[in-house]
Amino acid sequence: MRRLNFPAPELPAGARKLRREVRAFLNEALRDVPMPGRALSWDACNPEFSRRMGAAGFIGVSFPPEYGGGGRSQLERFVVLEECLAAGAPTGFHWFADRQSGPLILRYGSEELKRAVVPRICRGELCFCIGMSEPGSGSDLASLRTRARRSGSGWIVNGTKLWTTNAQRADYMIALFRTGEGARRREGLSQFLVDLRNTPGIRVAPIRDLAGREHFNEVHFEDALLAEDALIGEENNGWAQVIEELALERAGPERYLSCQTLLNELLRILKARGAGDAAAGAVGSAVAQLGALRAMSLSVAAMLQAGESPNLEAAMVKDMGTRFEQSIPSLAQELVDLPPEASADALPYQQVLRLMTLLAPSFSLRGGSGEILRGIIARGLGLR
Repeated sequence: MRRLNFPAPELPAGARKLRREVRAFLNEALRDVPMPGRALSWDACNPEFSRRMGAAGFIGVSFPPEYGGGGRSQLERFVVLEECLAAGAPTGFHWFADRQSGPLILRYGSEELKRAVVPRICRGELCFCIGMSEPGSGSDLASLRTRARRSGSGWIVNGTKLWTTNAQRADYMIALFRTGEGARRREGLSQFLVDLRNTPGIRVAPIRDLAGREHFNEVHFEDALLAEDALIGEENNGWAQVIEELALERAGPERYLSCQTLLNELLRILKARGAGDAAAGAVGSAVAQLGALRAMSLSVAAMLQAGESPNLEAAMVKDMGTRFEQSIPSLAQELVDLPPEASADALPYQQVLRLMTLLAPSFSLRGGSGEILRGIIARGLGLR
């Protein structure tokens, strides 16, 4: 029977110096950005900021130097992410490329593809999106129906992807399509690199969320023609590849630090007002949860560095982290009698609280719903 495993790693010797460098960079780069402007964190896209991050060497930190990367460990990359999230840096333009698209290409892409794409990721020049979810499938990724069929000049794709963050601005999508048949739904799936800028037959339709933002999208493929070499890795091996990718997606510090700006503002308000014992106890409990999640996430980073596939551990971090993040707006409203406000004369705390109250329910959508994640964990542990 599989057991969950969260060994406690030590950060590398250079991590402390790297943290100081990243913090100094962010202090200067975000000097004039008010707290409400930092609340979106890794959801906020700023191409200019991403290029500055790339020029400073803070994107592709763990990628090989021959492809423009920093050649550092996953644990050092963790430090960079942690500092960016704590500061509320607008990293969304390069986030997916740095987190999972680049590593996927490095592992399964051709040498030509690696050299053409990965250095541009490291420079903060490319925005990627992820084509997994589909209408009518919920979180059941294996039920996807978008199909890529071979033609004389490549692959013809028809179908729809849903909840595709950043598709409206992305240069590329890494998408999972059905390319074959099999006795099981997980068979016959393949991953492709889709050039969203130069491929006819692709239509992007925005989905507006509760906060009025249009970062989610539907992406419609209508006889879209992909080149033969758009296939990444082995044909019909996409399920195994995407499971590895999901381990990268689910266990990073973004899974428990998305509401960090709100937590920071809450602490400022409580300090200014003189928090009582009840408030101190509630905040202490939240900080204890935060510390536990950090230790678990850091452990997953160490396992990835060791070449392991901590799929169950990553699923647990995502499930627990989402529930923690979604609890922060409620905690804030329980402890402070200030309502969420959008007006310019409202306190930064109120402005941040409004935004995170509206956005927190959507955190369940990204990376797999809690029900699916708990099912993955239960199956992996032999409990169902």
